[in-house]
Parts: sequence; structure tokens; C-alpha cells
Amino acid sequence: MNIFGREILKASFWCAPRAPKKFPGIINGHSYEGDGKTTVQILNREVEQGLMINAFSQIGFRLNNRMNIIGPMAIFPRIALSWNVGSYEDINEKTLSLFTVLEPKIDILVVGVGDEKITPQFSRRIIDFIRSSRINVEVLNTEQACSTFNFLNSEGRVVAGAMIPPRTIRVGDHDRFISGKPILNKISYLDDK
Repeated sequence: MNIFGREILKASFWCAPRAPKKFPGIINGHSYEGDGKTTVQILNREVEQGLMINAFSQIGFRLNNRMNIIGPMAIFPRIALSWNVGSYEDINEKTLSLFTVLEPKIDILVVGVGDEKITPQFSRRIIDFIRSSRINVEVLNTEQACSTFNFLNSEGRVVAGAMIPPRTIRVGDHDRFISGKPILNKISYLDDK
């Protein structure tokens, strides 16, 4: 997950059974013995599968239903809301109470704190509060949190996300190559090193 939003692929492949070179008379069986067709399903493009985060920036988030959320957001499998926090320092029992009163109860809350360093004291405070409501919680940076939310939502889990846009965006060589746009030379970025 990055500024350009890589798509999540769900693929199944068929491999023909082949004989090992050491034992030419033996044919190996495979776990997939389908009709020989390869299918690829791009989950981000299927709104019926639920909301997914296609991209994020310092300004906000872009979802797979072409909706843009400016600033922090609370996201659920079928709806996204603006979340009234200014920074990770504003995350507390009051701002997280929305996630504890929902019905049906969510399985897991994924909290994306931007690109801030997550301290044990900070994550412990959030974890203790959310787990007191019998909800699992993950506290991650926003890049990891977006990927985790998308994965759990694609599995059909009852998941929620509390996401804060990062202050800086990490742009790697792959992003510079596929964009082909000179604008990337003007963006301040952190190299993947």
C-alpha cells in the first residue's frame, strides 16, 4: 500500500503434473486439479466485497468505491466516516468509544497512527481499553494498517479501522519507475533503505 495504491490480487493457478527427473515414471499430484484455467480477481475493484483502501496520502484516503476521505477516518466493511482526531496524540478512550458500542461487535480494530513511532505505553493504553470491550486490536503505522484492514475485510471478517494519514510518504524506486512522472522528483520522501 502506498501513494499509488497497489491492488490486491486473489489468484488461483493450475500446474500440470510433471514427473521428476530422477523418477521419470512417477507423476506428482497437486493440490489444485482444476480445469486448467487461471483466474485472477482484483478485490479492490469489487465494491460488493466491501470497502478497501486503494491509496493514502498526507491529505487522506482513497477507497475502492472512488470515495476520497479527507483527514483521519473510521472505516468499516461497508461504510467510512470522518474520524475527529487531529493526530495520534488525540487517540484516547473518548475517540475510540465509537468502536466499542457497535452492534454487531467487531472482531478486530486496526489502528493506523500515521508514521509516528509507536511506543509501548501508547499502544498498551489503546489495547487495554479496546480489549476491555472484548475486541482484538492492532496498533500499526498507517501503511501496515491499511494493508491489514484490506486483508481482513477481504476474508469477510467483521473489522474496523481507525486511520490517521501519515505526515510523510515513502516513495520507493518501483513507484518512481511506474509513475514516469517528474512530479515525484519534487516530492519529499523517505527512501526504502
